[in-house]
Amino acid sequence: MSARTRNKRSWLKRIGVTSAVVVGLSACSPMVSNHGYVPLESELSAVVVGRDDRASVEEKLGSPTASGIIGDDAVYYVASRFERVGPFAAEEVDRRVVAVRFNALGVVSNVEEFGLEDGRVVALSQRVTDSGLSDISFIQQLFGNIGNVQPGSLVDG
Repeated sequence: MSARTRNKRSWLKRIGVTSAVVVGLSACSPMVSNHGYVPLESELSAVVVGRDDRASVEEKLGSPTASGIIGDDAVYYVASRFERVGPFAAEEVDRRVVAVRFNALGVVSNVEEFGLEDGRVVALSQRVTDSGLSDISFIQQLFGNIGNVQPGSLVDG
């Protein structure tokens, strides 16, 4: 094998390794997605405690993410940021929740802001459907159906 052929193969090998490294590293960069909406601080400062009502809050801040969950005493603005790296599941890295609370007369009584770092969970919606299969393994499900087959269902008639 000539020196020229070895140099060409070495050069092609380096290009291949470099390309693989570049592609591999680009796959590790996080993909960021944002969900929801939280008003800016300047918009929140426009809401006056003791003066504004629900209609004026929605006019100043826009439609809330959620309202009337527990009662009719608050509206919530929620925004979350998720990062996904490679094939792994997306992870929530930031969450902002702004709660505008109203008194019995429907006037703003408090404006609160929470973040993921506060460690307070605000469950805006909880839709859980129990499958009833939590204590049964796949093998138990498979073998549990053996006796449930009816011979008449196997024959078209």
